[in-house]
Amino acid sequence: METASKSEFAALMGCSKSYVSKLNSQGRLVLDDKGRVLVAETKALLENSADPSKAGVADRHQRDRVEKGVSVHVAPDAPADTAPPDGKPADKFDYQSSRAQREHFLAQLAQSEALKAAGELVDRAAVEQAAFIAGRAMRDLLLGLPKQIAPDLAAITDSWELERMLTTHLRRVLEDASRMSAADLEQVLHPPN
Repeated sequence: METASKSEFAALMGCSKSYVSKLNSQGRLVLDDKGRVLVAETKALLENSADPSKAGVADRHQRDRVEKGVSVHVAPDAPADTAPPDGKPADKFDYQSSRAQREHFLAQLAQSEALKAAGELVDRAAVEQAAFIAGRAMRDLLLGLPKQIAPDLAAITDSWELERMLTTHLRRVLEDASRMSAADLEQVLHPPN
């Protein structure tokens, strides 16, 4: 028979000590003659005496306990990394260094979110996509230019006039591309909600 003190049982169940005291006052703890909680029997009694209408509440509280730490910020499909980052053997982990590392990474996440909210940090994939779209648009504009101006250029015999016309059309295309790129960048930085 596995036994535990009431505070150990609270930690084992992931609940508060006051909740375990409440269970005891309701007669829902199975205790041995020394007053220690019989873990397996108590768990079975709690399952059998649980109010079925409160199953949703119990599930929500369990999710809240699970999400209380880092798991809120970690992708569920991320691979488990069992190797310690500092190269120590896995049996040499200590709570304080793990806690400090956790807090460090949570602080980095909070800083990233603050920078995003301030508009100083953007999503890399969105910026890459906008750059690709802008590059493609620029290419299409430039490649479409010869078809637009070829008939006009064929009739010009003066080299200075030819250069002026080419410069004018290229400037127009580049200004169009600049406006399109600015609009795409603005959309990436401030997406519509």
